[in-house]
Amino acid sequence: MLDALTVAIGAAALALAAWCGFAALRNQPTKDWHFIGMGVVTLLVLAQLVVGIVMLARGERPDESSVIFLAYLVGAFAAVPAAGLLSLSERTKWGSVTVAAGAVVLAVLEVRLYDIWGTPGA
Repeated sequence: MLDALTVAIGAAALALAAWCGFAALRNQPTKDWHFIGMGVVTLLVLAQLVVGIVMLARGERPDESSVIFLAYLVGAFAAVPAAGLLSLSERTKWGSVTVAAGAVVLAVLEVRLYDIWGTPGA
């Protein structure tokens, strides 16, 4: 898969987690700027989802099961939007904590996606 995109998503997710974690430390809920950040991260993951599906359609296969790979792609795509929706229902610092946790989950999913796809030539 595209290693640069995976690294970019992981870094963006960790930056979002730090940003929302800092807001939580200051007892602030998620604000409009946080949702813009979530949108940027979600767009990156959408690009990864499209690339992954195209690669599978072209006949390229991950080292592990294609079904597991696709499930992780969809899960990664859903992680930040789901956390964002939950943060809307909790308009306290805990909403920011929820988004920070969702972003950390996304970063971990990216590491797992990298492992599932495998390295070229391995």
